[in-house]
Parts: sequence; C-alpha cells; structure tokens
Amino acid sequence: MYLHLGNETIIRTKDIIGIFDLDSTTVSKRSRDYLTKAEKRKEAVTVSYELPKSFVVCAKKNEKKQKIYISQLSSSTLLKRSGKLENL
Repeated sequence: MYLHLGNETIIRTKDIIGIFDLDSTTVSKRSRDYLTKAEKRKEAVTVSYELPKSFVVCAKKNEKKQKIYISQLSSSTLLKRSGKLENL
C-alpha cells in the first residue's frame, strides 16, 4: 500500500518507521537536532512550501539510510490515510 504525503509525493507504507507531529516533537532539543542533522546529510525532503505540520521517517528494509519527509498534512491525517490506525 502507498501513502500520499501531498504535492505528488507518494511513499510505501511498509517503509514507514514513524509519523510525527512537528509541533509536539520539536519541543525536544533531541528532535530538533535529529531533523537538523538529517537536513545537513540531505536525508530530509520538504514535500510542500506550505507550513509544515508533520514529518515521516522512512527506511527501506535492506538499507540503513533513512529518509525524512516533511509534510504540510497533519500527522493524524497521514495516519488515517496510511490505514495503520486500524492496528492501534
């Protein structure tokens, strides 16, 4: 299954490690540092130029490298779209 993050960006749901709310997670210095380092390593992709509300951490099964997608959609919307809400 696939998840549409906005602006023609689609990812596979099996590659998703986590979907995070940007407002609540960036309160922590560790989260801010994590996102800053990911941007410096060019592992972060901004999906839209609108106000970001969430980020999605992905990694393919056989690869160590992570990719972070910063989206204008809320984490609850992405969670509903992913179909993972049923498993909670």
